[in-house]
Amino acid sequence: MSSTAADVVRLLTVRGETLAVAESLTGGMVASEITSVPGASKAFRGSVTAYATELKREILGVDGSLLAARGAVDAQVAAQMAAGARKFLGADWGIATTGVAGPDAQDGQPVGTVFVAVDGPSGAADGSAGGGKVEALRLNGDRAEIRMESVRSVLALLLGELAGEQTGNERAQDTERNGGF
Repeated sequence: MSSTAADVVRLLTVRGETLAVAESLTGGMVASEITSVPGASKAFRGSVTAYATELKREILGVDGSLLAARGAVDAQVAAQMAAGARKFLGADWGIATTGVAGPDAQDGQPVGTVFVAVDGPSGAADGSAGGGKVEALRLNGDRAEIRMESVRSVLALLLGELAGEQTGNERAQDTERNGGF
């Protein structure tokens, strides 16, 4: 269990919000990291491991013409996967991973090309988050290292969005509840 996953679960729980995950190259590792946190069931709705490209379209609702034109390793595909997981699994937040872990290039993209995405509630009072955000990664290492860094990166992206949405008062209440100063 990572401290990032624990922080994500804690913030979601405090806020009374839920999370859904869509994974491709990570093959369930993000969901595993989240569910390793005690109490994750209060916030985690579920996940879809859409390893095959057609499942991204059929289950997660990724636009078929986008997949045909750009392939599955694409920023817009990642964004649509996160939004699709959120909708399909009925969650407040959705996150997604898609990319190339190796050993071979895919869809014209080199090994280490990864896109992680978060999709969350829009209309935040301070204008933060407000829908989706995608991060493009160029990762080095072997297949296992690329997959692990993808997990770390998508959880960090979500944590940043969650922390960015909390007002000062919510942060103070959360700290008090958890024994902080």
